[in-house]
Amino acid sequence: MFVQRLSAVIAAFLVLTSLNALSAEPGPNLSAPEAYALVEAGNMTLIDIRRPEEWRQTGVAKDARRINMEHPDGLIAFLRQIAVEVKGDANAPIGLICRTGNRTTQIQKVMQEVGFTNVYNIKEGMIGSAAGPGWKTRGLPVEPCPNC
Repeated sequence: MFVQRLSAVIAAFLVLTSLNALSAEPGPNLSAPEAYALVEAGNMTLIDIRRPEEWRQTGVAKDARRINMEHPDGLIAFLRQIAVEVKGDANAPIGLICRTGNRTTQIQKVMQEVGFTNVYNIKEGMIGSAAGPGWKTRGLPVEPCPNC
């Protein structure tokens, strides 16, 4: 049911965001080690929202689902794919990771606005940012993705 409601909710979101700016920092954030511990314990779905060429360059965090935020069928299809990964559970814990945490900050806002309630941003990303050294630099497990 949640997956089916996304189209209408996203349309409403786009109207609302054109009228009102979203807050700069939606939160919550996790460090890469915190996210890794949650994923390993089976308590969070980790989603890498980067593009395939980025997955090939750095590899992908172990057990992360790869869902390109630049989905060929647009934002609604991207969000539907995330909903499918969490079996339609809008309350499921979801961790978002990208290169440096910029794109995940924006996608986290969108996901919260359309009804996902438990979205975490791994703000340091795969290669690091002001938020921390990054998944890869910390030596956390990475899976190669040569055929992405």
